[in-house]
Parts: sequence; C-alpha cells; structure tokens
Amino acid sequence: MTDDSPALTDDPRRELAEFLRTRRTRLRPRDVGLEPGPRRRVAGLRREELALLAGVSSDYYQRMEQGRDVRPSEQVLDALARALNFSAEESRHLHSLAAAARTPARVPRPYVPEEVPPTTERLLRTMTSPALVVGRFLDVLAWSPLAGALLGEFTQRPREERNLLSLFLHPEADQTCPDRAATVAELIGMLRTQVAADPGNPRAVELVGELAVHSDEFAALWARHDVEEPIRGRMRINHPLVGELTLDWDAYPIPGTPGPVLVVCTAAENTPDAERLQLLAGLLGPAR
Repeated sequence: MTDDSPALTDDPRRELAEFLRTRRTRLRPRDVGLEPGPRRRVAGLRREELALLAGVSSDYYQRMEQGRDVRPSEQVLDALARALNFSAEESRHLHSLAAAARTPARVPRPYVPEEVPPTTERLLRTMTSPALVVGRFLDVLAWSPLAGALLGEFTQRPREERNLLSLFLHPEADQTCPDRAATVAELIGMLRTQVAADPGNPRAVELVGELAVHSDEFAALWARHDVEEPIRGRMRINHPLVGELTLDWDAYPIPGTPGPVLVVCTAAENTPDAERLQLLAGLLGPAR
C-alpha cells in the first residue's frame, strides 16, 4: 500500500470538491445531450460544460472543485444535482457535504463509544431471528444468539475490530460470502453517507485511516465517493455447518439513539433457507 492512499480529509470543502469532481468525470457528454466533439481530451464533462448545464459561472464552479471557500446556496446545489443526474441519495449527500463546508471548523472531540440500550440487549436475547445492532460507522455493537452463530469467530474479536467492513475485506471472505465484492461496495457507500453527516468524528477518522492503509480494495472504492442509504437488502452466506443461506435483511432505527440501527435477517417461509436457518438454531442448544 502506498503512502498516498485516500483517507478522511479534515477539510469538508475538500470532500465536497472531490465528490463533485468524481461525479463530473464519470458523466459523458452524450448522457446530458451534448456532442463529444473532435479531439476531446477528457472522458467526462468539462467544468465549463457542467457549469453551463447548472446555470452557474464556470469560475464559481471551478472554485468549488478547487476546495475554495465558496458557500453555494440550496438552489445552486439542486441545479448541480440535476445537471449531474444525481440520485436522491447523491443529492442528499451533496447537501450534507455543503452544509459541513459552511460550518466553522469544529474543536476536536474525544471518541465516545456508541452504547446499546439495556432494553435492546434484552430484546436481542429473546429474538429467534438473526439480528444485530450496527453503529453509525458499521461497528457491530451487539447481536442475537442466532446472529452470533452466523458471525462465528468474529464475535470473539476486540470491540474496536468488530466492524462489518473488516469482516468482508479479506480474500477468505469470498468463501463465506459469494457476493462479497458487491457487499463491500455497498458498505463503503453507507460509510460515506454517515461520514458526511458527522465529518471529523474520531471513530470515522480512525476507521477510514486504518482501512485505507491496510486494504487496497477499500482505498480504491473509497476514492470513488459512492454513497448508499439502504434500509433493506439480501445477502448470501456459506455457513460451515448448514451450507448456503439466502437471507433478507431490514434495518430499524433504535428509538432514542440517533445512529445505531437494529438489523434483522429473515428467510422466506417454507424454503430450504428457512429449514437451514432452523437447523442452525437447533445446533445452538437450549436458550441461555
């Protein structure tokens, strides 16, 4: 891994600039009704083309991409989002980055670990489905007995190492998660979204820096500036005891704790997946 690996910058204006640049260079002229023209040296849109489409001066937009101290209005941000064909998630991310860039520099604060309410821990112990509490930056904070059986030795790691990205960011994970690459990309997009909502958070800075140093895959995907806000999805797991499982998952906010969510996995009824999940539950023995 080289020393110029992307990490979490302390300057929100730089984050905003890099996000706009990556999106501009991905958009082809024909995607927005422009003719590429001869002898074009760039694959994506030029800055002046995007500025024209958004109805802002090219000088103003150039200063945004340079990370200069500009404070775009909500109307300008909406115009840029339309010109760049942003999804709803990308538009929200753009506004979050711009809000952070307008906020005065924050005083560094100590890291306060996220906590799981005792009532939620009690709920997990009673749940018969795989369920886990995931923190804002993808730390696994607690889990139900059946989720523990799915996670395996991961539950024995020190607290600071129990992060969903660390679970999937190694070659061996391909054997237990057939869709590992797509899962990693989605998780990194989720992390990007949370970081934009709380730039400079000590846990985010620590996590992104560590992953960027130790994983080329993470570094490459982090540099793409993709964002995700999924609240449900599907995963495939190869478990050593019961074989392959296809599970649906849904995320539920925990009342009174902005950040951590309860992720619950289920299998469709009357399917081999449900039978295998029930078999795994039986291997756990009597409830403890």
